[in-house]
Amino acid sequence: MMERLREGANSLTVKIILSLIIFSFVFAGVGGYLTDGSKSPIVKIGDQNISHNQFEQAYKNEHAQMQTQAGDVFTTLLSDPDYLAQFRSDVLNRMVNKVLLDQQADALGLRVSDEQIKQTIRSMPAFHATVNNFDNDFYLATLKHNHLTPDQFAKYVRQDLVREQLIHGLQNSAFVLKNELTSLYKLERQTRSVRTLSLSPDDFAAKAHITAEQEQDYYQQNPAKFIRPKQFKISYVELSGDSIANLMNVTERDAKEYYDANLALYSTLEKRKVSHIMIQGDDNTAKIKAEVVLAELNAGADFAELARMRSYDTFSAKQGGQLDWFETGVMDFAFEEAAFSLVKKGDISGVVKSSFGYHIIKLNDIKASGTEPFETVRDQIIVQLKQQYAADKFFALSNDLTEKAFEMPDNLDEAASAINSTVQQTDFISLSDLNGTLAHPKVQKALQLSEKHDDGLNSDIIELSPEHIIVVRIDDTQPELVLSFDDAQPQVISLLKRQIGEKEVHALAKNLVDELRVGNNTNLNALGYVFSDATDVGRMSSDREVVELAFTLPAPTGDTSEYGITRSLNGNLIIVALDSVKEPKATDISLASQIANRISHAFASSELMATINQLKQNTKITYPLKTTEQYL
Repeated sequence: MMERLREGANSLTVKIILSLIIFSFVFAGVGGYLTDGSKSPIVKIGDQNISHNQFEQAYKNEHAQMQTQAGDVFTTLLSDPDYLAQFRSDVLNRMVNKVLLDQQADALGLRVSDEQIKQTIRSMPAFHATVNNFDNDFYLATLKHNHLTPDQFAKYVRQDLVREQLIHGLQNSAFVLKNELTSLYKLERQTRSVRTLSLSPDDFAAKAHITAEQEQDYYQQNPAKFIRPKQFKISYVELSGDSIANLMNVTERDAKEYYDANLALYSTLEKRKVSHIMIQGDDNTAKIKAEVVLAELNAGADFAELARMRSYDTFSAKQGGQLDWFETGVMDFAFEEAAFSLVKKGDISGVVKSSFGYHIIKLNDIKASGTEPFETVRDQIIVQLKQQYAADKFFALSNDLTEKAFEMPDNLDEAASAINSTVQQTDFISLSDLNGTLAHPKVQKALQLSEKHDDGLNSDIIELSPEHIIVVRIDDTQPELVLSFDDAQPQVISLLKRQIGEKEVHALAKNLVDELRVGNNTNLNALGYVFSDATDVGRMSSDREVVELAFTLPAPTGDTSEYGITRSLNGNLIIVALDSVKEPKATDISLASQIANRISHAFASSELMATINQLKQNTKITYPLKTTEQYL
């Protein structure tokens, strides 16, 4: 039991689970996973349903996580309806995968102990008043706030632990053979000697001659390319917690008073590192075995050696019985009491009975309790006090903004004045050209509502994040129209030249490659084109377009080269000459090497996906709603 407790608290798998649980729980709430008022499932997996509420909760969690990681980049991506639909589809697919894995784990009879669940929850930083100090009152209050009982939350944790147990088992079953490793190593380390020649369409476009007749014909044949979209003049008032926080002046005295009043937040408890020898059982026989071990220690036997030979806690036994640092409130009470009663390094306890068996404990080291100096945490406290002020102030100002924007629906002046701000305005601009806050999908959606267009009314309060809101209105509108030829002429000329440049550069590149493949470089030399010097590229080299083409071309034979055409990110055509393929030197690769581990991990991921795909084939999965309805 002690071994499982230790492994459960420190394994990578559990840490991954904790990070997911903590994020979902603290920032978005887990109630949606466990309670659901929706009766119409979005998908059925065997006899289990995923409802709208569960899906929306999972979507909100992943949306919040991506928003935190990618910021405005993610916001911009979500403005694309296709990307949004794909993102929501991916969320649903991951939920289906989890259900399939849960069902498989249940079919296999996988279980986790109540003690593992308890230690997992106690290890969650979200419930710690200070570092490594679980706060039971805060834990219960947080669950209550999210309409959860401890049993419900424990059920959620149990489900995740069991699922990860299955995943861990599948991944650990993957392995790589020696000959596979050698072949993959050679393929990965293979290099190819290439030369390149870049041809820019812009060079050909600049030389293109266009007649007035061509311009008129192109304009008449492509009216859709010269449409100016509907444009709007937009007013808005924005309120954010960050802007409020920046207005508050927190003095060092304020910070010091907070520090003194909350000293426990910046204090750490005494920690101890011990080794132990564990004898399993709670009867007299186990106790006698422990007393024999203690007698051997008192007679001068080496503690670490006895731990390796006698301790039932096999995980710590491999380390000579040594455990990690721990503080009070973490271990079994009797074990902890005995460990903290030891005075000097090297002291050994008597026989100690815990709920796991009998122990002999040796004190290895002590970390005294301490408090972080005020100077170390001063800046952190100042930021925290500003945020607290901002949160309180934001709530009051957001109510004022909401009230005034509703009472005066045809302007934003009163609303801006109520929060001591100003009305921001744009020139005429299309919705697709908006940037920053106005490009947010929620703002775009509000601006597209017909009443906002027709009547120039204020929008409802739009919540962009928990402490960031905005109200928008459309002051004026310009309809969509086809630009006149005079207005469109610069664009007509640019598009025509680009079209001609693309056509000519493609024709030239194809012609040069056809000639070079038969050994004819006359035209190449006549035009003054010169390939770059030869360079060796590997599969992970930076010039991805060149690398991808080079590793798809056949290996050259004799003194000849192979040629191909690709396009660079800047739009240029690249002629690639593959001169030779170079294999790495044969080497004896250890199955414990980094490359072996990496390949094993790749195999493990493939094994997991193959298992999920097989489960999908063997399980009846239906989507009661139409595809278009699922992602609304």
